[in-house]
Amino acid sequence: MGQGRRTGAGARTLDQPDPDRQCRRPGQRAPRRVSDPRPLLTVLVTSPRVAAGLLSRDAWDALAAADQVLAADPEDPVPAAVSASGITVTAAPYDVAAEAARTLVEAAGAGPVVWIGSPDADPGLTDALAEELTRLDEPPQIEVLVGSWDLPGARLLDAVAVMDALRSPGGCPWDAQQTHESLAKYLIEEAHETVEAIETGDADHVAEELGDVLLQVLFHARIAADEDPGYTVDDVAGLLVEKLIRRHPHVFGDGDASTPEEVEQSWEQIKAAEKSDRDSDDLLAGIPPSLSPLLVAEKVLSRARRRGIQLSYDASADVGAQLLALVERAQAEDVSADAALRATLRDVARKRSIAE
Repeated sequence: MGQGRRTGAGARTLDQPDPDRQCRRPGQRAPRRVSDPRPLLTVLVTSPRVAAGLLSRDAWDALAAADQVLAADPEDPVPAAVSASGITVTAAPYDVAAEAARTLVEAAGAGPVVWIGSPDADPGLTDALAEELTRLDEPPQIEVLVGSWDLPGARLLDAVAVMDALRSPGGCPWDAQQTHESLAKYLIEEAHETVEAIETGDADHVAEELGDVLLQVLFHARIAADEDPGYTVDDVAGLLVEKLIRRHPHVFGDGDASTPEEVEQSWEQIKAAEKSDRDSDDLLAGIPPSLSPLLVAEKVLSRARRRGIQLSYDASADVGAQLLALVERAQAEDVSADAALRATLRDVARKRSIAE
């Protein structure tokens, strides 16, 4: 039984299509089928990332109307929440899916039954139910009812939980041994690998590398959670949200920036107010010294342009001035000098490899 993202509200039967599914808006209740005279077995599936008692109205209606509510383990979060509401949940443990399917179909013959899906999504139960139905002359009506569903970003909770398990007692000894300092090199490495993946245009590769960058964020936050003073991943996310809202007054406030250029200028002004201790005339302030010199040049030129500063240098004076002039030319052509050089190096290396 899958527990992925919800694709429609209400119920659908396994043995017939849902004609009104495409007409319903997300969140709109679906009419429950009461005209079919066959016994009804409802398989209730929920998201393990949503609080157990937060079920849809259709789910609570089905639970209240059922003659029996069954679950593999009534102590699991959702069955326990249902029990706490006053609805009796009966234990129906099983070793193999076929056993559970037979139990459910037989129970449905006596009246409406709701099966509360297990946290592991009951592997194999869907196939076992289908096989059980095919051997019956008059099978019960079976529906899958989505009781709760994931919101975008829900899998981030899984990532946080996995990272916590790796760093907790009984987890991974290598992960438990790491510090901010020992991980710093991996953050740089993963960021560079992500850039390389972006430039190759392979979407799957980009997604994988972005996951590696996310791992570094979660790793550092989990380490900090054990420190005093420290911070948690929620602190990291909270600071990010506050910063994004603060620096986008044209979206979340009364700002009037309407073009990318105006947004950049507004961003620069907001940053300057936030970093009031920095020398406003220092074009290098806050730029990491380990950053690629070509990227540093791009940032300096961009800052100068936004601040209305005219840089004065002799483009032919030396190699450094010539490089700066090339970066300025690249910006004028809307090209990243750093990315262009990397692309050329890859092309040269590829041609060399082919020649050999």
